This record gives sequence, C-alpha cells and structure tokens, in this order.
Amino acid sequence: MAKLWFKFQRCFRYFRRKPVRFFTLLALYLTAGSLVFLHAGFVGQPAVPQDQASPAAGSPAEGAELPFLGDLHLGRGFRDTGEASSIARRYGPSFKGKETGEKAKLSDYGGAWSRALKGRAVREKEKEKEEEKAKYMGCYLDNTQSRALRGVSFFDYKKMTVFRCQDNCVERGYLYAGLEFGAECYCGHKIQAANVSEAECDMDCKGERGSVCGGVNRLSVYRLQLAQESARRYGSAVFRGCFRRPNNLSLALPVTVAMPNMSVDRCVDLCTEKEYPLAALAGTACHCGFPTTRFPLHDREDEQLCAQKCSAEEFESCGNPSYFIVYQTQVQDNRCMDRRFLPAKSKKLIALASFPGAGNTWARHLIELATGFYTGSYYFDGSLYNKGFKGERDHWRSGRTICIKTHESGQKEIEAFDAAILLIRNPYKALMAEFNRKYGGHIGFAAHAHWKGKEWPEFVRNYAPWWATHTLDWLKFGKTVLVVHFEDLKQDLFAQLGRMVSLLGVVVREDRLLCVESQKDGNFKRSGLRKLEYDPYTAEMRRTIAAYIRMVDTALRSRNLTGVPDAYGPR
Repeated sequence: MAKLWFKFQRCFRYFRRKPVRFFTLLALYLTAGSLVFLHAGFVGQPAVPQDQASPAAGSPAEGAELPFLGDLHLGRGFRDTGEASSIARRYGPSFKGKETGEKAKLSDYGGAWSRALKGRAVREKEKEKEEEKAKYMGCYLDNTQSRALRGVSFFDYKKMTVFRCQDNCVERGYLYAGLEFGAECYCGHKIQAANVSEAECDMDCKGERGSVCGGVNRLSVYRLQLAQESARRYGSAVFRGCFRRPNNLSLALPVTVAMPNMSVDRCVDLCTEKEYPLAALAGTACHCGFPTTRFPLHDREDEQLCAQKCSAEEFESCGNPSYFIVYQTQVQDNRCMDRRFLPAKSKKLIALASFPGAGNTWARHLIELATGFYTGSYYFDGSLYNKGFKGERDHWRSGRTICIKTHESGQKEIEAFDAAILLIRNPYKALMAEFNRKYGGHIGFAAHAHWKGKEWPEFVRNYAPWWATHTLDWLKFGKTVLVVHFEDLKQDLFAQLGRMVSLLGVVVREDRLLCVESQKDGNFKRSGLRKLEYDPYTAEMRRTIAAYIRMVDTALRSRNLTGVPDAYGPR
C-alpha cells in the first residue's frame, strides 16, 4: 500500500510540473470512452424489414407519455416528424410497444434513414400521380393587358407549388393551369398566347425549390386531363336561377348561338370557351355575357317558369324564349380585379372595425374589388400580404389605403379614426371562426383536441365579453359609425356593399358591384365552419353569450339603429 501511495505522489508531482501532458492524456481518455459508447449504439441493431413494418412504424406505443426532444433533420426537404428517434435518443435503442408486447430495437440513425428513403419513395409516387393528372405544355408569353389564361387566378409569394396551382384550377373546372413569376397561378380553358423557348421559364416556385414556376411575363402551362374532364361534366358551373328575358337581349347578352340539341354542358362549355362568366339557356338558344345593369340577376323568378326540358338532357331544365336558366361559368370576371394605392394621400382615416372572426378579411376583399383601391391594417400579417393584400405593409396612417382593418376597442384607438365601418357578426359563429383561425390559420380548422381540451372554455370565457365591449365602445367613442351586420352582407351583398362604399367616399359603377358579386369568395373563404360531432357551447356559455347579445341589441336600438338579426337569438 505504501508503494502504491508513493507511486501516486510521484505521478502527481510529475503532472503538476507538466500540466500540458496531463490534459492531453485526459482528452485522449475521454475520446476513447466516447468512441466505445457510440460503437455500442450502432452495433447489433438490425433494421426493421420493409414488409414487416407496421403503418405506424416509428411512432411510440399507444399511451406512452414521453417528452418531445426535437425534430431530427435528415437531408434536404425531409423532416422526421415521428417520435421514435426522440425515444431512442432519450431512452436508448430499445423500447417496448404495448400492441405487440415485444421489444423492437430501433437504430436512431439507421431507422431514420430508412424512413427518409421511404419518404422519398412516397414523394416519387405522388409526383408520378401528378404527372398522370397534368401534362406539361410548355412555356408561353403572358402580359397584364392580355392574359394567356383568362380564368381565375391567385397568388402566394411564399408557398406556391406546381401541384397547388394545378389543384386549384382542377377544383374550379379548368382545362389549363399556368404558373408565373414563381408565385402566380392562372387558370383557363384555352391558351391565348404564343409558345416561347423553355429557357425563358427560369424561376423556381416560391414553395418548391427545384420546380419551375414560369418567369417574368412567362407562363409554365399544364393541361389538366383526367380530373378536369370529370369536373366539367358534373358541374363546374354554378346555378344562378331562373330569370326573365332582358329587354335588350343583344346588349345584355352579346353572344347568341342556336343549339337544337341543347344541354346544360353544351351551353356552359360554349360560354366558357368564349370567356364569358354567364351562360343563359333559352330553350334551343344559348346566350353568353356578363352581369350588368341590363341583366343584374337580382330578380329571380319561380323556377317553374323555366321548367322546359333540355332537348338533349332528360332531367335538366333549359328554359324557354321568355325565361332563361342561368349558370355562372368558371371564367373570372376581370372587370373588378384591378387594384392600386390611392393616387393622393387621404385626409381621412376610416376604420374597418370588427371583433376577430367577424369577417374582416372577407370585407376587405369585397371593398378592394368594389373600389379598386387597397385596404390597410392596424397590424401586419405576412400571410395576408402574400395573398395579395398589398396595403398590409403600409403604416396604417400612410393615407394610401381606402380603409384600415382594426380589432382595437380602446377609446384612444377609436378616436384616432375619423369614421368607421363597424362589422358585427353572430357571436356564436364569430367565436368559432376566431378559434379556428387561432389554432388552424386563416382557412384551417382547430383540432378536435383543442375543442375538447381546456383551450375552448378559456377562449369563450375571455373572448365572449370582448365581443360585446368591442361594439359598445365603437358606438360610444366612434365619430361616424356605419353598422353592417355580417349576415346582411352575405344575404344582400349588393345593397350592403353599396352602403360601405358610400361611406368611403368613392363613386363606383353599378357594373363593378355586379362583378364583385360574382367574385365574392376570395382566397380566404373557409369552407363553412366544420361540423362538430357535438355543440361546443355549454348551457352556461349560452346563457352568458345571450346576455351579451341583449346588451348589444339594446345599445343599437337606443341609437335608432336596426337591432341584431333574429339569428343571434338563443341556439
């Protein structure tokens, strides 16, 4: 023992005189230990054969409560969103699944790499399906004065992809989809431009690097084949109703073609090909045109007056020479699509005020189409800017926008505006819409777990009082306030939008408002509030909200305004 202690003291004195050597040896020792540890993690861990892997392979056992340790990034464009790699890193290479009752050994890197290869194979299959769905036609000229594809269009300067554009055009029943400037998508039924060199379509898609999305004034065009033909055959057009023959037919509907074998499809296809948004069936004649003051589509007639069977279609009505059956085609009415900033700085700041979820974004879309001027915002939302709301980046006091979106309800914030359009919506619908936006984005939906969890009750408790105080504050502190009910705007868009435009001080042609009616949905329309399996409102919630509704109704009536719609009543 004494000899051992003597040797230890000699080593200690030696390394004290030579500290560099000491730390060098220590580093080598730790490195060797790390290599041994890593070797143990890699060796002897067989990969799970592809044919034995379950559909949920790579996920933890059901009910396992394991902490999230971060996503593992594996190569360009692939993210392992499963938790298996996290489990392996935290708890070692083995864990027990409840379903099989057996230990499954997972290699953190090997398993993830096999999943990456599997993911690539899935993407390649999806790409093959896309290629079956659409055929690339080439690169074409395009310009703002005469579009190559003259149907609907939409822009996304952040997430545009080839498939997204194609899918958008397929859903609307178009034959062609074209991408331009990396972020713009155009649809149409025929290509009305010249073909150019492929080298001129040289811009990557904003949401899909490596894929071409046209160029500057150049369109990458695809023909949509299988799904498109089906969409046209089974209702790409929207039924508008039965209408009396207009007085001056040739001016109201400038295109007329005799069709002895009349059918809805034939007339709709004809008007679509000629790039008209309206197809009017009159027995054996097909008329095409735009909604105008001569044919505004506001006075619908009893459909029995149009009940004359089509000569080539047993179960559809094709109208008669006195009463027309009218369909809206998928052709976009471009008479109201131009927008710009105000030419001179406005001296008045007009608010578009609403409680969140009351349809403010939709109202902005309508106002921009009706006036031709951009709307602004008290905030900044990049997703709205990317969707074409270019006034989003302007300071709200810039004076370059026609009105300013705001959800504020404080006295100081309200008094900063010279006038306001106050948009009010049924609180039951507004609360659900805002909850969906909060947890699912502008056009998404909250997950079932959010509705069932603590988030929904807390949201109603905090936001329901705000729905009432928002309206009460604007009525109290607003200088000039025009109240518009969301439900009235939906039911009678023409009249309500006319009221809103008048407050904004813009003279708008009636034909432009008729154009807005046919393009009213925009890019942020949620496909109806998702039907839940249960009513999310408890009896206590309904009692509380009903009291707030009565409070707002009383405040409106006390100012000689129309009270809340009957639909706001108890559910």
